[in-house]
Amino acid sequence: MALNIKPLADRVLIEPVEAETTTASGIIIPDNAKEKPQRGNVVAVGNGTKDEPLTVKVGDTVLYGKYAGTELKLDGKDYLIMRESDILAIV
Repeated sequence: MALNIKPLADRVLIEPVEAETTTASGIIIPDNAKEKPQRGNVVAVGNGTKDEPLTVKVGDTVLYGKYAGTELKLDGKDYLIMRESDILAIV
């Protein structure tokens, strides 16, 4: 499904990976105790700036800070839009 959104400049649109629902030992984590995900898949990228082209591309799995980006909802799905400098690593 193609999204109808194109980030500008050095911004990146990320679809967060779902938070874990159980621990390694099998304990179920309730919704109010789940950690905010810090990993996601790049869905769309901007063109970069003339001084700094973007290094991430669509399809990359990235790590970002817990409070990075701005949350938005498109077509019933949650996304984050953030500057490429808020991304910590490509996995």
